[in-house]
Amino acid sequence: MARKFSLAYLTIPGTNPVDQIKIAAEAGYDFVSLRPIPMHLPNEPLFQFDQNKDLFNNIKKALSDNNIKLMDIELARVREDLKVEDFESAFAAAADLGATDVLSSIWTKDKNFYYREFEKICDLADKYSLKVNLEFVTFAGVTNLDEALDVLNTVNRPNAYLMVDTLHAHRSRVSADDLAKVDRSKFGFIHLCDGPGAIPALDDPSMTGVAREGRLYPGEGEIDLKGMLLAMPQNPISIELPNSKEMTARGAAGHAAQCLVKAKKYFAENGIE
Repeated sequence: MARKFSLAYLTIPGTNPVDQIKIAAEAGYDFVSLRPIPMHLPNEPLFQFDQNKDLFNNIKKALSDNNIKLMDIELARVREDLKVEDFESAFAAAADLGATDVLSSIWTKDKNFYYREFEKICDLADKYSLKVNLEFVTFAGVTNLDEALDVLNTVNRPNAYLMVDTLHAHRSRVSADDLAKVDRSKFGFIHLCDGPGAIPALDDPSMTGVAREGRLYPGEGEIDLKGMLLAMPQNPISIELPNSKEMTARGAAGHAAQCLVKAKKYFAENGIE
């Protein structure tokens, strides 16, 4: 079975979902991953299709017209100033559009709080038959594989899965061997990109800088993508590859297309299915 690919929101950030769907379809992706949940950032473009009926209808039509599916929405974060109930309208709208998954991450060190809140996210998502994919982020609250697995094992919800982002895995010093030891049924979809081999200090600007606008095409960095991918099941790949220089040079459509070309080339050259 051929591997399925999704175009993540952050690869071409700020792009209207309707345009993202068209770009993804023309490039040959199977899915899109959209961001209706606000990040509460300054000057953030908002695409809250759960709040905007016209946008919802336009997305629904674009998915149908372009014969592409919505895989997941983001980002259901656990943080003290965020309320899980506020995610419900996005979950409901995403399910109406055919989404199967939600991306989540944890941005606090308070274990009791994040166990409880992540459990709420899973239960809320389950109302809409959505799977929750927990991503560990090197500079967040849950930062590595062991911490993420601890959350999944403690909360123990049947719709909760592990989401491995290859950049964050590398920077959290997670090896292919570490991933190979994880129960394969725990894995959700995978975020794919390459990046520099050097791991910066947490307070180094390049720690967040590379993650947000300097990721590299597969095969153009020094991350052990082959080892990681072979250690995990053949689950869908969401290409999350923000690169401001490539976006400027190629435009959103050109960059999105190049991401998929490079990923498929890397898979073929390294015997990854």
